Amino acid sequence: MQRRRFFERIGATALFSILFKNKSFSSEQKMKNCMLAPGEIQHMVIFNLSHEKDTREAVKFIQDGTQILSAIPEVINFQAFRQTSAKNNYQYGFSMIFSNQKNYDAYNNHPEHNSFVQERWLKEVTDFLEIDFQDIGDL
Repeated sequence: MQRRRFFERIGATALFSILFKNKSFSSEQKMKNCMLAPGEIQHMVIFNLSHEKDTREAVKFIQDGTQILSAIPEVINFQAFRQTSAKNNYQYGFSMIFSNQKNYDAYNNHPEHNSFVQERWLKEVTDFLEIDFQDIGDL
């Protein structure tokens, strides 16, 4: 009987140890996935459209922007967002990552990006804020 309880306690301890370790690893992995590598640039733009929020026209703009911009080869992890904070007046956001300045410049000069800006952005966006981030390293 004592031997059985000993193994039960060892088994429970081992199980909790595995669960705790996996949870810790999972959290560390999630954090690592969110970090920019040295040299990477996260380009973000938050904006308002001339269309009412969440109308068919607004959704079409977001869908078209997502399709066109995410297809540009230099773009990594493109995401489109709907603003939910009451702390600012912007409606939507795009975010993407570039592996380096050269790829960011290539994106800015890409014909599909320039076409989207000329044909859609300048006509449908009423206000925007552009932000580019890099990792702060070992500050």
